[in-house]
Amino acid sequence: MSRILIIGGHGKIALLLAPLLVARGDDVTSVIRNPDHAADVSATGATPVVADIEGLDVAELTALVEGQDAIVWSAGAGGGSPARTYAVDRDAAIRSMDAAAAAGVDRYVMVSYFGARADHGVPAGNSFFAYAEAKAAADDHLRASGLSWTVLGPSSLTLDEPTGRIDVNASGSESVSRADVAAVVAAVLDADATIGRSIRFNNGDVPIAEAIG
Repeated sequence: MSRILIIGGHGKIALLLAPLLVARGDDVTSVIRNPDHAADVSATGATPVVADIEGLDVAELTALVEGQDAIVWSAGAGGGSPARTYAVDRDAAIRSMDAAAAAGVDRYVMVSYFGARADHGVPAGNSFFAYAEAKAAADDHLRASGLSWTVLGPSSLTLDEPTGRIDVNASGSESVSRADVAAVVAAVLDADATIGRSIRFNNGDVPIAEAIG
C-alpha cells in the first residue's frame, strides 16, 4: 500500500484516478479548494482535504504533503486570467515540488500536456500562451528537482470510455480519454522504470503497462 496525495482532486482525471488507486489498496488523499466538492471526492474512496494551494507557501505545503509516498499534480487554473494561470500552474506547482523535497516525498508525477516544452511555439497573443509558459516552467523545475519524477503529456482530452491502450511514439498530438490518462497515472506510480521520463501519448493500440514499460 502506498500513501498517495492528488493535488487537484476534483478534476475530471483525478476523480477517475482515485478509485483506481483505492481499488488496488492505496491510501489516497485528494486536495480540493472548494469544500462543496468533498462529497464527490469521498465517493471515490479518497479522503478529501480542503486547501487552497494557490495561497499556501512552501512551509504550509510541506506540512500538507508530509507522510505521503507520492504526489500527483493534476491541478490547474482552468484558463481565464493569465495571472491566475501562472499562480497555479507554475508557481504553486513549483512550490509543491519544493515542499515534496523538504518533506522527503520523493515520488512526483506531473500531469502536463503533449506539447509542453520551453519552445512550445504558442504565440504570445494566444489565450493558451500563459498555460504553455506555465507548464513548461513547472515541468523543467520538476526535472531539475532531484525528485523521482515522471512528466506525463497526454494529448487532447476526451470523455470517451477507457480503452486501456495508448501510443507513446506519436510525433503529433491527437486525443486520449481522461479515463486512460487516469489509468496511465496509476500505472506509472507502480512502475519505477518510468522515473526520470517524460511520456507523451495519444490513445493507441498498445496496452498501457507495455507502452510505459
